[in-house]
Amino acid sequence: MPDATIIPIGGSREDRPRTASVSAGSRAAGATGPKPKPPRKRAESAGAPAPRPRAKSTPKPPPRTESTGRAKAKPASAEPPTPPTRPSARRGRPEPPGAPHLGPDLDESFDSRVWDERVAETLDFLRRRITGEYEVDDFGFDPELTDKVLLQVLRPLYERWFRVEARELENVPSEGSALVVANHSGTIALDSMMTQLALHDYHPARRALRMLGANLVFSTPFLGEFARKGGHTLACAPDAERLLSRGELVGVWPEGYKGIGKPFSQRYKLQRFGRGGFVAAALRTGAPIIPTSIVGAEEIYPILGNVKLLARLIGAPYFPLTPTFPWLGPLGLIPLPSKWIIEFGEPIPTDTYPEGAADDPMLVFNLTDQVRETIQQSLYRVLQTRRGVFS
Repeated sequence: MPDATIIPIGGSREDRPRTASVSAGSRAAGATGPKPKPPRKRAESAGAPAPRPRAKSTPKPPPRTESTGRAKAKPASAEPPTPPTRPSARRGRPEPPGAPHLGPDLDESFDSRVWDERVAETLDFLRRRITGEYEVDDFGFDPELTDKVLLQVLRPLYERWFRVEARELENVPSEGSALVVANHSGTIALDSMMTQLALHDYHPARRALRMLGANLVFSTPFLGEFARKGGHTLACAPDAERLLSRGELVGVWPEGYKGIGKPFSQRYKLQRFGRGGFVAAALRTGAPIIPTSIVGAEEIYPILGNVKLLARLIGAPYFPLTPTFPWLGPLGLIPLPSKWIIEFGEPIPTDTYPEGAADDPMLVFNLTDQVRETIQQSLYRVLQTRRGVFS
């Protein structure tokens, strides 16, 4: 008897594979024993092979965007984006994608050509110092030593420690004489040196600031010699007028010791500006006055007290007591990393006054008070916009 074709229950002919049924004799023989399992073989109907069952695959869900959560279609011809390159901090050369960023000072530290240039410059500098092939003016100013050595020591403090922000540098003329007048603070006169560095490195004309210092600066061993090499001189009318008449940029801090030695409770309150000698020098030479405000120097050594007896014994104008000095010994000499802002105000012209105006004490007093009030108002304005002492 020919085999009968059985259609499985629960599916159609197209969805399920066809199998051949067992014969009637085999069915009867299996009634008394276990039913043998039919062999799995491909059924044939009318000589044609049965269709293969369809494979069901679950498609991957497309990626979702963070903003809408909907699937974002990706074009078939889209190419992976090229990673951006970073310009080099020193010479503008693009870095390869994936290169580690080592910072502005280390990006080219592995470039042998850069090291060769630095070594060559250093050797050439030492050769000129030994053979005496450098220029010094009649005040003792050594421009090359100032740039390569003296200011080089101060640059990490300016850029990394105090993070000085110089504002309105365009108010300082690029050529000709001018008198920079600023407030004084900080226990140690670091504010004057930071102002010098700001004008030398960041002014478009890279101007050298010739500062007027106190007698103590030039009578101190080594410090006085370095001050002369840096182009500074004694705070007296003849030297100030000589520099201004030669077209130099001169800096003066009229508060003197009263400014840098005042207690922390009087911070950013200007002290008396002396007798106005700097105004008389500006009037005689016709140099404009640049009122300058310095914010941040008051917090580097907050003076909590002053031991006057010790100050007299060592010949100093004051002996400060700060939160770290002298309690921490030499570590107490490390200044606190406050955020500095140096703002150069609009010039106050002096060439419009008549000849002999410097001999009028009332005129000199009024102009001195005008400069002092301008700096005080600038300090208040900058303090209001400052985010924090250390930021």
